[in-house]
Amino acid sequence: MKLSIVTTLYKSAPYIHEFCKRALSSALKVSEDTEIIFVNDGSPDNSLEIVLDLQKYNSQIVVIDLSRNFGHHKAVMTGLKYSSGDYVFLIDVDLEENPELLIEYFGVLENNKDADVVHGMLMRRKGGWFERLSGNLAYNIINYLSGEKMPVNYSFSRIMTRRYVKSLLEYTERELYIGGLWYLAGYKQLSIPIVKEHKGSTTYSLEKKISLLVTSIVSFSAKPLYLIFLTGSIIFSISVVILFSLLFRKLFYDYVFQGWTSIMVSLWFLGGLIILFIGIIGIYLSKVYSESKNRPYTTIRHIYKNE
Repeated sequence: MKLSIVTTLYKSAPYIHEFCKRALSSALKVSEDTEIIFVNDGSPDNSLEIVLDLQKYNSQIVVIDLSRNFGHHKAVMTGLKYSSGDYVFLIDVDLEENPELLIEYFGVLENNKDADVVHGMLMRRKGGWFERLSGNLAYNIINYLSGEKMPVNYSFSRIMTRRYVKSLLEYTERELYIGGLWYLAGYKQLSIPIVKEHKGSTTYSLEKKISLLVTSIVSFSAKPLYLIFLTGSIIFSISVVILFSLLFRKLFYDYVFQGWTSIMVSLWFLGGLIILFIGIIGIYLSKVYSESKNRPYTTIRHIYKNE
């Protein structure tokens, strides 16, 4: 049995040595035939140099150097693509989730032969109250708009069988939301409660989080387009009712509503609504445009592997 450990590098220099030591130590308790794949996602620090130096003394290390920063999810899918193990352990290098979880996950998988994935479920989201509240709100929005029941507060770390990874790699969209793909791939997936440690500031800025939320909604739901149609229908119906009301008052009571302010407010409201709806449609069109070009989601500069 061969085991693949897949992780990514982005501003990861302070954690690499400890991660490597703990991950490989845990792997020995699962399989003697192990590879650990580092995907360098255009890290601006010396993460690549550190891993290449470690590789000189450990032939188990494989380094995939991307040509630039493509994003965490795309780097992960690239690492999975080049993994070869019968089981694949996916985890971030920043030690917020313990590499020793490999042993626990594998034990659960061994005791449940019909399962293909074991992942962690966070007992409590990290960060302050705003980060926790916004995170839960984002998951609820995604689930509502997609009509799916994707797990909330799942952790990134997980162990997967080869057949599950193979099915996961069949999804070839360029706009990736990997949490949704994990769910869509199906199979029996088990979760166990874990605690995530906080090791410092996250590399996910507010802009990246918003972009990921938009991608997740557009990738898994067309409901916003139906909501636009529903809102337009409601506004049209209300306008028809008001039109007949005004005609009735004019014909039978010779009364016309006055007020420049109300007219301007209505114009601004409807104008803003129209621009908003055009923007939503534009987002969908941009995603279709991106997918239609069929470009690779990452470009590999070089693969470092000891023969």
